[in-house]
Amino acid sequence: MQNNYISQIKVLILDDEIDFTNEISDYLKNTGFIPFSANTPEEGYAILSKYNIDLLILDVRLPGTNGLDILKNVKSLYPGIEVIMVSAHGDMDTVIDSIRLGAFDYLRKPMRYIDIQIAIERTQKYLKMQRNLAHAEEKYSLITSDIASKIGRHCIGKSKQIIEIYELAKTASEYSDINVLITGESGTGKEIFAKLIHYMSKQKDNYFGAINCSAISDALIESEFFGHKKGAFTGAISDKKGLFEICNEGTLFLDEIADMPLNLQSKILRAIEEKTITRVGDTKQIQTKFRLIAATNCDLQKMVDEKKFRLDLLHRLNTLHIHIPPLRERIEDIGPLFIDFTKEFSEKINKPIESIGDDVFVALEKYSFPGNIRELRNLAERAIILSKGNSLQICDFPLPVVNKISNTTDSNTKIDEEDAIHKTLEECEYNQVMAAEILGISRYALIRRMRKYKIDIKRNEAER
Repeated sequence: MQNNYISQIKVLILDDEIDFTNEISDYLKNTGFIPFSANTPEEGYAILSKYNIDLLILDVRLPGTNGLDILKNVKSLYPGIEVIMVSAHGDMDTVIDSIRLGAFDYLRKPMRYIDIQIAIERTQKYLKMQRNLAHAEEKYSLITSDIASKIGRHCIGKSKQIIEIYELAKTASEYSDINVLITGESGTGKEIFAKLIHYMSKQKDNYFGAINCSAISDALIESEFFGHKKGAFTGAISDKKGLFEICNEGTLFLDEIADMPLNLQSKILRAIEEKTITRVGDTKQIQTKFRLIAATNCDLQKMVDEKKFRLDLLHRLNTLHIHIPPLRERIEDIGPLFIDFTKEFSEKINKPIESIGDDVFVALEKYSFPGNIRELRNLAERAIILSKGNSLQICDFPLPVVNKISNTTDSNTKIDEEDAIHKTLEECEYNQVMAAEILGISRYALIRRMRKYKIDIKRNEAER
């Protein structure tokens, strides 16, 4: 059965030997490729400018010019084209120069058809990976490259849920006076969408301030929000602006809002309603106009019922509600996200990845991802580091995760916060720092939740 992907690849053979170009063209055509041939550089450049060539088979020696010069020009003008160099007079210096200039492979004449086939198959895998990455960026990106660079993401997803959430975020960005509450499990990308709202709004050139309410001590949290006057408390050696003041005409993002102390919630509510704040240790009121976006993985209404969260503050925060479903409920986003992360980290650590095994995507879609997108991102990074070659295979993933993937039968099983913490700690061999990173929370917040769910911290540390 003919590979549909092969039939889409356009190959140009540029060689001064007419018999050679005809022979290779016939072979490629019969194999399922779309071949083009040229016997002079001028003919070659004409074809390159007219057709979207994927692969160039280029002779090192051509009349009136050096094939290495053509290689250099082609990689400059058409960086997406891969090049296989061929020559009857090749030496090691020429091979090295070819690779340095960007050639993907090098073959010596005379060559067997099997040599050409193997070389093209090697190149083909790389081309397929590059196409997958480009396709994912083009098809699944919901945002402009400018916004993507600011929020630190290139690809959000293709699922119906994410597209609907994007439309809600776009609507929110058009009304700078409304507050937004974003809910969802840890690691689902709540801060990403908060940044998206900001950078799509008219306030995009003003400050975006983010604070994790569970990551700072109760003693300092009021100073962080409202600022303080010099001498207000021990260590206050100068006046300091708080986030409400810093984010004037911008956006303040409060992550883990459920962890905000109850006694501070009334002051936050007043700042939201009156758009004025008073620094700690001062009496002067300061006007500030900010948009507030809050996020939580908790059920705030339940916390209201339990007298742990103010109902009036919830109403103020919840002008527009955006809920981000967990990754296991939108498995069609796993593939494009993983491809995007693979590209990000392969470039970051300079380790090219040319292909990803099909079984990897099948396995990932079976996994429940208690850490959601953050865990997927970590998996991609670790797999690239652990991979022995330029292809990601299922064996490149951490053994605990591979076992979980293999044993998973229902990828849509609901996992609550307590269960997610248990599972993540187990997968990380009770390394709290790693587990907190996967869950998208601080280690301090993880310890608080472990105490909440009566998970034995000392026993876990002993087992680790």
